[in-house]
Amino acid sequence: MNIPYLDLKAVTALHGDEIQQAVADVVGSGWYLQGKAVQRFEQHYADYIGTRHCVGVANGLDALILTLRAYKELGWIGEDDEIIVPANTFIATILAITENGLKPVFVDVNVDTLDLNLTQLEQSITSRTKAMMLVHLYGRCTYNEAIKSLCEKNGILLIEDNAQAHGCRYGERRTGSLGNAACHSFYPGKNLGALGDGGAVTTNDVELAQVIRSIANYGFEKKYVATYKGRNSRLDEVQAAVLDVKLKYLDEDNCRRQAIAHTYYHQIQNETIRLPRLMDNGNNVYHIFPVFTSYRDALQDSLQNKGIGTLIHYPIPPHQQACYKEWEHLSLPVTERLAKEELSLPLHPAMTDQEVAFVVEALNS
Repeated sequence: MNIPYLDLKAVTALHGDEIQQAVADVVGSGWYLQGKAVQRFEQHYADYIGTRHCVGVANGLDALILTLRAYKELGWIGEDDEIIVPANTFIATILAITENGLKPVFVDVNVDTLDLNLTQLEQSITSRTKAMMLVHLYGRCTYNEAIKSLCEKNGILLIEDNAQAHGCRYGERRTGSLGNAACHSFYPGKNLGALGDGGAVTTNDVELAQVIRSIANYGFEKKYVATYKGRNSRLDEVQAAVLDVKLKYLDEDNCRRQAIAHTYYHQIQNETIRLPRLMDNGNNVYHIFPVFTSYRDALQDSLQNKGIGTLIHYPIPPHQQACYKEWEHLSLPVTERLAKEELSLPLHPAMTDQEVAFVVEALNS
């Protein structure tokens, strides 16, 4: 049996007829940017997330960059201010901070829950701390009441990196509505993925939404009148139409992800493999299913020999990347351990029960 890590063709085929019709409708309309498809998706996604506003942008990195830039323009954040961020994250989170002339302050995570170490978090807050970038990595909700309280007590903005957690919940609310603003990626492999790049910012702050929309469109307040030194970062009509179709099925697709994940949790029995702590249903939409082992490379080779594809998220933490030599002296032991031990198993809504069983059997052998 051949099981790729992610079969995007099969995932797209789940809703293929509707997607093809949506694309054809855009092509036939003759309107490809800043049209009705984007407006419709922005409204539907804001309603789904539970915020008043959604601004579509070109990709998830731009969503992060534009949000921090808008807060600078509004005077909430200044040059060289500090942004607290989990050390265990994809590099885009850090790139957005440094792109804006801000300083990332790395906080290590807990080895079993993979969320922020609250003791280190509290110790990291200084007079220069203006925001916290909370990353719902792997599809796990990392928000909690202690983080909310710390932000409120210290007057810190809470910005969610929701790139991997579309549809995830905290109680009755969805991630993407828990902080002051949230940034979303619609990269094709995401739970809500486009057929190319795409991103969005959700917020209840009308002024923030207006500034982000302006900066993303050359800084224009109105056509050819630039209030800000802007950039070109727009979600296009084709991607918006595709996302609008897939949004209708997101909860259903996430339920399938959760069912597969629970099979993994209950049936993987290999003492050399460590699984992160199981979360309540709804608090994890399993964009990535990570397992951890000190025999990571051997396990990956073994699975590959059986026809099972895997990926490593992420082999080099941001603070150890060559482009960030200024932080190579930092010691973040849990993040560094996870980078050496993490292996991501196949998990997507088009997987069959037979494929899931085959992966479990391979792991247990």
